[in-house]
Amino acid sequence: MEEKASRSFYGGSLIVPSVQELAKKPVITIPPRYIQPHHHHHQQDQVIFNSDAEIPFIDMHKLLSQDSIDSESELAKLHFACKEWGFFQLVNHGVSSSLMEKIKTEVQDFFNLPMEVKKKFWQSPGDVEGFGQAFVVSEDQKLDWADLFFMTTLPVQIRRPRLFPNLPSPFRETLDDYSLELRNLSMTILSQMETALQMEDKEVTKLYEDGMQQMRMNYYPPCPHPGEVIGLTPHSDSVGLTILLQVNEMDGLQVKKDGIWVPVKPLPDAFIVNVGDILEIQTNGVYRSIEHRATVNSVKERLSIATFYNPGFGGEIGPVPSLVTEQTPAAYTRIRVEDYFKAYLQRKLQGKSFLDELRIKY
Repeated sequence: MEEKASRSFYGGSLIVPSVQELAKKPVITIPPRYIQPHHHHHQQDQVIFNSDAEIPFIDMHKLLSQDSIDSESELAKLHFACKEWGFFQLVNHGVSSSLMEKIKTEVQDFFNLPMEVKKKFWQSPGDVEGFGQAFVVSEDQKLDWADLFFMTTLPVQIRRPRLFPNLPSPFRETLDDYSLELRNLSMTILSQMETALQMEDKEVTKLYEDGMQQMRMNYYPPCPHPGEVIGLTPHSDSVGLTILLQVNEMDGLQVKKDGIWVPVKPLPDAFIVNVGDILEIQTNGVYRSIEHRATVNSVKERLSIATFYNPGFGGEIGPVPSLVTEQTPAAYTRIRVEDYFKAYLQRKLQGKSFLDELRIKY
């Protein structure tokens, strides 16, 4: 039953060729399906490179400190980051740097496996888990210059039997450890957000206690004409919370702030955390899920691992009661978690268009 539930829950994406394999040969001309210059040349696509426009960083150690001055000032920074940016870098987060180094190395090794081994982990029709691309709904749709490996990691009973148990060792064990560390980290962050929003008792965290966790590992090969392609189409994340780990020292993530793209410079050993659409709904629009994209470069590949955390499958999504008042009426309709993801995954990825459909028009 669980297997069936998770299968229908995701839907599928059309099977497309591996960009990593394509980029191994010298690419003279880019195949037309990947050419998307409109992402780079719009007037509104200004990119800003100045140090004032940097996503905030939060020190977890200070946030959890017994010293009330430290913890209150860090909590105020967290609240500001989630309201104004929807993104922050998290330092001193307590996940061991040795585990982070292991996962980085092993993800790189995994993408570098020979194609005949990777084929065992490729997406199958009607299922988005495995190697491939997501959100491909038509044969003439433009494609991102990237391969991904997508997998449900928690709860354990809905992991795909053909994927997780067959991953090479020690990658499988490392992922297990990483998955639990990030679940605990997600719950700590959500709990701090509740405090910052002065919510009633555990209004958000109780919905995430048996939450669903997915991981999306991204491989962006270099491209001889990076201005003509996009690594990841501009979008906001449909999820509750995203925790991103940059695997190698190649930048590429950009966040849209006040209509301008701001490049993110990852701090050493930091996680990049962002508010997803579900959390925007639950906080009744106080915390914002922000559009972001991934660019590629001409010299070197870029790798990252995004870990998504969501409310449990049986739950409902809607603004939490303590944030709905006469002055701040509910801004979003309520929807079952299952229906929410089904609707989201049957679409092309496009900005914040899905969230806009759930907005209540007064």
